[in-house]
Amino acid sequence: MSTRFADKSVLVTGGGSGIGRAIALAFAREGARVAVAGRGAGPLAETVELIEQAGGKAVALTGDVTNAQDAARLVRETIERFGALDVAVNNAGVFGAAGPVAEIDEAEWQRVIGVNVTGTLLAMQQQIAHMRAHGGGAIVNVSSNLGAHKRIAGVGAYAASKAAVTALTRAAALDHIAEGVRINTVSPGAVDTPMSSRPGEDAEAKAERMKAEVPVGRSGATEEVAAAVLYLASPEAGYTVGSDLVLDGGSSA
Repeated sequence: MSTRFADKSVLVTGGGSGIGRAIALAFAREGARVAVAGRGAGPLAETVELIEQAGGKAVALTGDVTNAQDAARLVRETIERFGALDVAVNNAGVFGAAGPVAEIDEAEWQRVIGVNVTGTLLAMQQQIAHMRAHGGGAIVNVSSNLGAHKRIAGVGAYAASKAAVTALTRAAALDHIAEGVRINTVSPGAVDTPMSSRPGEDAEAKAERMKAEVPVGRSGATEEVAAAVLYLASPEAGYTVGSDLVLDGGSSA
């Protein structure tokens, strides 16, 4: 176990699988106490079990970040369990149904914007309120290279939502750095999770597609995204404010 985040308390939303699980595990390996949040109790319990098997400390918190009361409760319960909230990672997100902009279903649009943008806003508001009253902290939001950096056909709602997350993060960073709250974003491209796979695509077919689509020739590992998040949350990144770190193998270069 490393000690870079020893005695620090971290809240990770969307921590039941994929990038969120990798982030939670990475913080725990570096000494943090981790509150893993999400809507599904089962996947969260699996993440906590993995952390505890490795000798770390974690707790599962169920909640929906699109609900302001839940967003507040996740912060409150993290503090009740671990005594503080030093770092928050807002990773909860959805991709949404594919299709051209002219055919986006309004309910689907509201769902994607609600989770990805409003959920990030509500979570940050609660996190910032606590951090600025208790000596500061670090927040890292998980966005995407699709949006502010790159566009592809058929994912307009998702791209719009993630561009908004990037802009919202930068605005929040300027608003709150003087209060000791340091906020940044990571924007992954295709990562080795189901979200970046096409319907019916197996691992071999995806690997071949990545060779053609990504300049580095592969999809990213969840651990690589986690490493970037930990850097931005660490004291080593103390001069990094309002950044948007793109991790996409050169796809948007």
